[in-house]
Amino acid sequence: MFASSHVKRRAHAATYSASLLNLPIRMSPASTDRYTGLAIALHWLLALAIVASFCVGLYMHELPISPQRLKLYNWHKWAGICILALSALRLLWRLTHRPPADVAMPQWQRRSAHAVHILLYGLFFAVPLAGWAYSSAAGFPVVVFGVLPLPDFVAPSKELAEAIKPLHKILAFTMAALVLAHVAAALKHHFVDGDGLLSRMRPGRG
Repeated sequence: MFASSHVKRRAHAATYSASLLNLPIRMSPASTDRYTGLAIALHWLLALAIVASFCVGLYMHELPISPQRLKLYNWHKWAGICILALSALRLLWRLTHRPPADVAMPQWQRRSAHAVHILLYGLFFAVPLAGWAYSSAAGFPVVVFGVLPLPDFVAPSKELAEAIKPLHKILAFTMAALVLAHVAAALKHHFVDGDGLLSRMRPGRG
Protein backbone atom coordinates (compact mmCIF):
# COMPACT_ATOMS: atom_id res chain seq x y z
CA MET A 1 0.00 0.00 0.00
CA PHE A 2 2.88 2.35 0.89
CA ALA A 3 4.58 1.64 -2.47
CA SER A 4 1.33 2.30 -4.32
CA SER A 5 0.83 5.65 -2.55
CA HIS A 6 4.43 6.59 -3.28
CA VAL A 7 3.98 5.86 -7.01
CA LYS A 8 0.77 7.90 -7.10
CA ARG A 9 2.48 10.87 -5.41
CA ARG A 10 5.36 10.73 -7.90
CA ALA A 11 2.96 10.57 -10.86
CA HIS A 12 0.98 13.52 -9.49
CA ALA A 13 4.17 15.51 -8.97
CA ALA A 14 5.36 14.78 -12.50
CA THR A 15 2.00 15.88 -13.95
CA TYR A 16 2.03 19.05 -11.86
CA SER A 17 5.60 19.89 -12.91
CA ALA A 18 4.76 19.34 -16.56
CA SER A 19 1.76 21.66 -16.28
CA LEU A 20 3.91 24.37 -14.69
CA LEU A 21 6.45 24.11 -17.50
CA ASN A 22 3.67 23.98 -20.10
CA LEU A 23 5.00 20.66 -21.40
CA PRO A 24 2.77 18.24 -23.37
CA ILE A 25 1.85 15.07 -21.50
CA ARG A 26 1.86 11.94 -23.72
CA MET A 27 -1.08 9.71 -22.91
CA SER A 28 -0.39 5.97 -22.85
CA PRO A 29 -2.11 3.75 -25.44
CA ALA A 30 -4.16 2.18 -22.63
CA SER A 31 -5.91 5.53 -22.09
CA THR A 32 -7.36 5.48 -25.62
CA ASP A 33 -11.10 4.82 -25.72
CA ARG A 34 -12.06 1.36 -26.94
CA TYR A 35 -14.93 0.03 -28.99
CA THR A 36 -17.65 -1.89 -27.19
CA GLY A 37 -17.39 -5.65 -26.80
CA LEU A 38 -20.15 -6.17 -29.39
CA ALA A 39 -18.41 -3.95 -31.94
CA ILE A 40 -15.12 -5.80 -31.41
CA ALA A 41 -16.83 -9.18 -31.78
CA LEU A 42 -18.61 -8.11 -34.98
CA HIS A 43 -15.36 -6.69 -36.40
CA TRP A 44 -13.37 -9.91 -35.93
CA LEU A 45 -16.19 -12.25 -36.94
CA LEU A 46 -16.66 -10.24 -40.13
CA ALA A 47 -12.92 -10.21 -40.79
CA LEU A 48 -12.73 -14.00 -40.34
CA ALA A 49 -15.74 -14.60 -42.60
CA ILE A 50 -14.32 -12.34 -45.34
CA VAL A 51 -10.87 -13.96 -45.30
CA ALA A 52 -12.34 -17.48 -45.28
CA SER A 53 -14.82 -16.72 -48.07
CA PHE A 54 -12.17 -15.08 -50.24
CA CYS A 55 -9.73 -17.98 -49.80
CA VAL A 56 -12.42 -20.57 -50.54
CA GLY A 57 -13.47 -18.57 -53.60
CA LEU A 58 -9.92 -18.54 -54.96
CA TYR A 59 -9.44 -22.25 -54.30
CA MET A 60 -12.74 -23.54 -55.68
CA HIS A 61 -12.39 -21.51 -58.88
CA GLU A 62 -9.52 -23.75 -60.01
CA LEU A 63 -11.26 -27.04 -59.21
CA PRO A 64 -12.88 -29.20 -61.90
CA ILE A 65 -16.61 -29.87 -61.73
CA SER A 66 -17.01 -32.34 -58.88
CA PRO A 67 -18.99 -32.91 -55.66
CA GLN A 68 -16.11 -31.25 -53.77
CA ARG A 69 -16.40 -28.09 -55.87
CA LEU A 70 -20.18 -27.99 -55.43
CA LYS A 71 -19.77 -28.36 -51.66
CA LEU A 72 -17.26 -25.51 -51.56
CA TYR A 73 -19.59 -23.35 -53.66
CA ASN A 74 -22.31 -23.91 -51.09
CA TRP A 75 -19.94 -23.02 -48.23
CA HIS A 76 -18.90 -19.91 -50.14
CA LYS A 77 -22.52 -18.84 -50.53
CA TRP A 78 -23.28 -19.51 -46.87
CA ALA A 79 -20.28 -17.40 -45.88
CA GLY A 80 -21.58 -14.62 -48.13
CA ILE A 81 -24.95 -14.60 -46.38
CA CYS A 82 -23.18 -14.56 -42.99
CA ILE A 83 -21.10 -11.59 -44.18
CA LEU A 84 -24.29 -9.83 -45.23
CA ALA A 85 -25.92 -10.42 -41.85
CA LEU A 86 -22.82 -9.39 -39.87
CA SER A 87 -22.47 -6.27 -42.02
CA ALA A 88 -26.08 -5.29 -41.31
CA LEU A 89 -25.52 -5.73 -37.56
CA ARG A 90 -22.28 -3.77 -37.69
CA LEU A 91 -23.90 -0.92 -39.64
CA LEU A 92 -26.76 -0.86 -37.15
CA TRP A 93 -24.23 -0.59 -34.30
CA ARG A 94 -22.42 2.21 -36.11
CA LEU A 95 -25.63 4.17 -36.64
CA THR A 96 -26.62 3.88 -32.98
CA HIS A 97 -23.23 4.31 -31.25
CA ARG A 98 -20.52 6.92 -31.30
CA PRO A 99 -17.12 5.33 -32.10
CA PRO A 100 -13.99 6.36 -30.20
CA ALA A 101 -12.49 9.69 -31.21
CA ASP A 102 -9.83 9.65 -33.92
CA VAL A 103 -6.25 9.45 -32.75
CA ALA A 104 -3.95 12.31 -33.72
CA MET A 105 -2.91 12.04 -37.37
CA PRO A 106 -2.43 14.28 -40.41
CA GLN A 107 -5.62 15.46 -42.07
CA TRP A 108 -4.96 13.53 -45.28
CA GLN A 109 -4.59 10.30 -43.31
CA ARG A 110 -7.85 10.93 -41.47
CA ARG A 111 -9.70 11.62 -44.70
CA SER A 112 -8.17 8.56 -46.36
CA ALA A 113 -9.13 6.35 -43.41
CA HIS A 114 -12.72 7.59 -43.47
CA ALA A 115 -12.94 7.07 -47.24
CA VAL A 116 -11.63 3.50 -46.94
CA HIS A 117 -14.13 2.75 -44.16
CA ILE A 118 -17.04 4.04 -46.27
CA LEU A 119 -15.91 2.00 -49.29
CA LEU A 120 -15.49 -1.12 -47.16
CA TYR A 121 -18.97 -0.76 -45.68
CA GLY A 122 -20.38 -0.48 -49.19
CA LEU A 123 -18.44 -3.53 -50.40
CA PHE A 124 -19.47 -5.57 -47.35
CA PHE A 125 -22.96 -5.43 -48.86
CA ALA A 126 -22.15 -5.22 -52.58
CA VAL A 127 -19.94 -8.33 -52.79
CA PRO A 128 -22.32 -10.86 -51.17
CA LEU A 129 -25.35 -9.31 -52.90
CA ALA A 130 -23.59 -9.63 -56.27
CA GLY A 131 -22.79 -13.26 -55.44
CA TRP A 132 -26.39 -13.92 -54.46
CA ALA A 133 -27.59 -12.27 -57.66
CA TYR A 134 -25.17 -14.35 -59.76
CA SER A 135 -26.29 -17.59 -58.11
CA SER A 136 -29.95 -16.71 -58.68
CA ALA A 137 -29.39 -15.66 -62.28
CA ALA A 138 -27.48 -18.88 -62.95
CA GLY A 139 -30.39 -20.92 -61.62
CA PHE A 140 -28.73 -22.10 -58.39
CA PRO A 141 -30.81 -21.24 -55.31
CA VAL A 142 -29.11 -20.28 -52.06
CA VAL A 143 -30.00 -22.63 -49.21
CA VAL A 144 -28.25 -21.40 -46.07
CA PHE A 145 -26.61 -24.27 -44.16
CA GLY A 146 -28.69 -26.61 -46.32
CA VAL A 147 -31.89 -25.87 -44.38
CA LEU A 148 -32.95 -22.27 -45.06
CA PRO A 149 -33.83 -21.57 -48.71
CA LEU A 150 -33.60 -17.92 -49.71
CA PRO A 151 -35.69 -16.36 -52.46
CA ASP A 152 -34.05 -15.60 -55.78
CA PHE A 153 -32.40 -12.19 -55.71
CA VAL A 154 -33.00 -11.83 -59.46
CA ALA A 155 -34.86 -13.89 -62.03
CA PRO A 156 -32.90 -16.70 -63.71
CA SER A 157 -31.13 -15.39 -66.80
CA LYS A 158 -28.04 -16.79 -68.47
CA GLU A 159 -27.13 -13.41 -69.96
CA LEU A 160 -27.51 -11.66 -66.62
CA ALA A 161 -25.42 -14.33 -64.89
CA GLU A 162 -22.61 -13.84 -67.41
CA ALA A 163 -22.72 -10.08 -66.75
CA ILE A 164 -22.76 -10.38 -62.94
CA LYS A 165 -20.01 -13.01 -62.64
CA PRO A 166 -17.06 -10.69 -63.54
CA LEU A 167 -18.63 -7.88 -61.48
CA HIS A 168 -18.66 -10.10 -58.39
CA LYS A 169 -14.99 -10.93 -58.97
CA ILE A 170 -13.97 -7.29 -59.44
CA LEU A 171 -15.83 -6.21 -56.31
CA ALA A 172 -14.29 -9.05 -54.29
CA PHE A 173 -10.73 -8.21 -55.33
CA THR A 174 -11.37 -4.51 -54.70
CA MET A 175 -12.55 -5.34 -51.18
CA ALA A 176 -9.49 -7.55 -50.64
CA ALA A 177 -7.18 -4.69 -51.67
CA LEU A 178 -8.93 -2.27 -49.31
CA VAL A 179 -8.79 -4.79 -46.46
CA LEU A 180 -5.03 -5.13 -46.98
CA ALA A 181 -4.68 -1.34 -46.98
CA HIS A 182 -6.74 -1.19 -43.78
CA VAL A 183 -4.54 -3.82 -42.10
CA ALA A 184 -1.34 -2.10 -43.25
CA ALA A 185 -2.54 1.24 -41.85
CA ALA A 186 -3.50 -0.35 -38.52
CA LEU A 187 -0.08 -2.01 -38.21
CA LYS A 188 1.62 1.28 -39.09
CA HIS A 189 -0.29 3.06 -36.33
CA HIS A 190 0.64 0.34 -33.85
CA PHE A 191 4.33 -0.27 -34.63
CA VAL A 192 5.44 3.07 -36.12
CA ASP A 193 3.20 5.70 -34.54
CA GLY A 194 2.57 3.85 -31.28
CA ASP A 195 -0.69 5.74 -30.80
CA GLY A 196 -2.77 2.87 -29.40
CA LEU A 197 -5.21 2.78 -32.32
CA LEU A 198 -4.99 -0.99 -32.73
CA SER A 199 -5.68 -1.61 -29.04
CA ARG A 200 -9.13 -0.04 -29.41
CA MET A 201 -10.28 -3.04 -31.49
CA ARG A 202 -8.19 -5.72 -29.77
CA PRO A 203 -10.22 -8.45 -28.01
CA GLY A 204 -9.94 -8.53 -24.24
CA ARG A 205 -9.58 -5.72 -21.76
CA GLY A 206 -6.93 -3.89 -23.78
